[in-house]
Amino acid sequence: MRESFRPFRTPSRPVGERPRDRRESLLNPHSIAGQVFLLQILVILLAVAGGVTTLLLQSARDALQQGRQESVVAAQSFANAPGTAQALKSPDPTAVLQPRAEAARKKAGVDFVVVMNTKGIRYTYPFPKEIGKKFVGNIQPSLEGRTTVEQAGGPPLPAGRGTAVQAVVPVTDARGKVVGLVSAGITVKNVAKRWMPQLPIILGTGAAALAVATVGTALVSRRLQRQTHGLGPAEMTRMYEHHSAVLHAVREGVLITDADGRLLLANDEAKRLLGLPADAEGRPARELGLSEEITRVLTSDEPATDAVHLAEGRLLVVNQRPTFPNGDQGGSVVTLRDTTELTAVSGRAETARERLKLLYQAGVRMGTTLDVVRTGQELAQVAVPRFADVVTVDLLDAVLRGQEPNAKKWGHMRRAAVSGGEQQILPLFPVGERITFSPATPHMRALEWGRAMLEADLRQARGWQEQDPDRARIALEHGLHSLVTVPLRARGVPLGVANFYRTGDSPAFEQEDLSFAEELAARAAVAIDNARRFTREHAMAGTLQRSLLPRGQPDQDALEVAWRYLPADPGVGVGGDWFDLIPLPGARVALVIGDVVGHGLHAAVTMGQLRTAVQNFSALDLPVDEVLGHLNELVVRMDSEEGTGEAGQADEVEGVTGATCLYAIYDPAAGTCTVGSAGHPDPVVAYPDGTVTCPDVPTSAPLGLGGYPYETCELRLPEGSRLVLYTDGLVEDPTRDIDVGQVELRRTLERAGGRTPEETCQRVIDAMMPAHPSDDIALLVARTRLLPRSHVAEWDVPPDPAAVASVRARCTEKLREWGLEELEFTTELIVSELVTNAIRYGSPPIKVRLLQWRCLTCEVSDGSSTSPRLRRAAITDEGGRGLFLVAQLAQRWGTRYTPGGKVIWAEHPLDDGASAAMAGTPADVLLEQFDDPTL
Repeated sequence: MRESFRPFRTPSRPVGERPRDRRESLLNPHSIAGQVFLLQILVILLAVAGGVTTLLLQSARDALQQGRQESVVAAQSFANAPGTAQALKSPDPTAVLQPRAEAARKKAGVDFVVVMNTKGIRYTYPFPKEIGKKFVGNIQPSLEGRTTVEQAGGPPLPAGRGTAVQAVVPVTDARGKVVGLVSAGITVKNVAKRWMPQLPIILGTGAAALAVATVGTALVSRRLQRQTHGLGPAEMTRMYEHHSAVLHAVREGVLITDADGRLLLANDEAKRLLGLPADAEGRPARELGLSEEITRVLTSDEPATDAVHLAEGRLLVVNQRPTFPNGDQGGSVVTLRDTTELTAVSGRAETARERLKLLYQAGVRMGTTLDVVRTGQELAQVAVPRFADVVTVDLLDAVLRGQEPNAKKWGHMRRAAVSGGEQQILPLFPVGERITFSPATPHMRALEWGRAMLEADLRQARGWQEQDPDRARIALEHGLHSLVTVPLRARGVPLGVANFYRTGDSPAFEQEDLSFAEELAARAAVAIDNARRFTREHAMAGTLQRSLLPRGQPDQDALEVAWRYLPADPGVGVGGDWFDLIPLPGARVALVIGDVVGHGLHAAVTMGQLRTAVQNFSALDLPVDEVLGHLNELVVRMDSEEGTGEAGQADEVEGVTGATCLYAIYDPAAGTCTVGSAGHPDPVVAYPDGTVTCPDVPTSAPLGLGGYPYETCELRLPEGSRLVLYTDGLVEDPTRDIDVGQVELRRTLERAGGRTPEETCQRVIDAMMPAHPSDDIALLVARTRLLPRSHVAEWDVPPDPAAVASVRARCTEKLREWGLEELEFTTELIVSELVTNAIRYGSPPIKVRLLQWRCLTCEVSDGSSTSPRLRRAAITDEGGRGLFLVAQLAQRWGTRYTPGGKVIWAEHPLDDGASAAMAGTPADVLLEQFDDPTL
């Protein structure tokens, strides 16, 4: 083995052995020199052949390119020559152009110059018999004004038959119009003649290069032969096995031992790792003072792969292989790799990977709901136990209420979340408790400075201990030892702090943990701020919506009413569901329920506008279909106004895009209910006998989407019937179709029996409300009452002024029957005026009706649709004071239209209001306003 590392010496020849012939050795394929020589000769031959071929192809290409250029020059020169265009227009172009073409061909050195017309018919050619025939080639591009160069065959030429390189150029007149074509070209044979003279030079150069390269290769091979001393590849491989092992393991410790366990070679890395002395090479491994494990490895013949051993405080990975794989000689090669630093780096990389994974999971798990407290709990849960043992989240009170935080109240926070396995035994502030932090605490310093604060050892954290000494002492006793406090900030606004604690055997936080804690808190702060802003907007929208809905029941006796309004989940936003109960003249009541498409502030504001519009239209006492028609026009106008706003506003504000509405008017005197629907779900009627039906109400398009008249239907409701109006959120959700929900609603009403409206509302909500409603729910239950027939008086009036006195007498008699003698005078005046106007200006049939309910209502109807108009008569006017008198005597009066005409009504309160009104109006003044002598 040692002989392998001695300086190489030329092997001696036996005495009497003849020296080998150098040429024989040089051509011997079994030697390294012979193999290199033959290989280089082959490479040179290929290189010379490739070079010669390349030069030949390049010369041919250059000659062909030169021929193309000459053809183009010759063709363009002849086409642009003076008189060429005029000759083409002459009666006999051939006679003029043939001599010129031949002269130009000979002078330019091309094989042909052909002039042709735009159809390709030759006017010139070297052989006159070919004149008048079709030109062979592509002339279409030249007819479009471009020059064409191509290779094509054709008739015989003076140079012989064959392929020619030809150029075709257009001939244009003074106006730029193509009047003919000129083609010039050279045959391929003539092109080849241009580069054939270069062939001897190229071949001679290649032969000379081959000769020079061969001589150079021979010299190099002879030098290689001298350096290798004629050794074969097997001998060279065995000689350099050890050296190759060392060269390929320079970044590792390498040791080579012989069969006796003697150290033959150790590189610098091996000496550093094992602490070997400078004279270690040549000594037995057992005398080097190494550890028992390393000594056993160096003296053993057993191979080892990635065996881990501890030496000199380092963790070494050892690989051992025999020096001679065939096993004919002993010895081994041992490599050492220090993995101590690699283990530390791998640990840090693993920690970084785990934290990146934790940040990803935090992004997925935090902010799943738009709830501030829930988001804080998600932050605390995601950090335990992979980053901290205990996590608490403290938020400013303003943040919990959805308001902008105030810098003056940073010290007042409320515990929003606590997470950790030992939180039950640790003295931590409970969730929901308000905490006032002192300026010296890390919490306040983190808020003020806007960065994370590290308290690696809480036993030295004076500010943290001074906040609550008793709690701090108990916490330290239970193992709380390290803290990182991170401010929760979004858009530069502080929201609170997140506190990460470690307890027990967990390592203390370090500086490198701050960046991760800040990143985790930053993601949570964005989610908390989004939830805070949503909380604020939701609270504002909810407040607005509640302010726009009815707050109490109006004074009326026609219906016993109860309602429920339930908003959707906070994540959905407020909706546009609305309802109303509006008293009308004649003891009637209007019921309305609707739903604006969408959610949010815009839907709530639109709902308020529609509710106000319905109240205004109802005050006009319009029929059901007209109210729906006016609402439809209003929604269309609202959409058009929002669509024509400024560009920035149009992007931010959405149109109404439709709303549904159901409008009904219940008349307790007749026991009827007139209903009209604009795309809204049909009402449900529960009759006193327990029957529950869904009336077939004519349904038109939703508001804002239809332009057709709205249809109505009239329902006859016995006393005690329950009319149920609702929005689609009650009967429809993602898990239930609307048809299924309506069937379930009817079954619930059947089981409810004869319950009161309040009990019915609660029963329906308990049975049908989803666990997580995705839409607002509005429910209105009205139980009907009938006006007793004894409280209704009605007479037909003939169209004769003389009948007014009898009507007035009947009214007086009925009022005495009802015990309303104090209203006789006022009622007589009002009835007299209204009946007189109906006789004079109206048309039959004329009727008078008195209703005793909450007030006394006088109604006079006729068949005319002309409405009276209130005006103030002058002193000299003979009439015009009737309606003024009615307006002075009645508490309210008005007109409503019916399919058969109109009704003029006036109301009197049944208390002392009438007497007070009369007391304020002298009788003589009222009588002066009376201008009908027939009364």
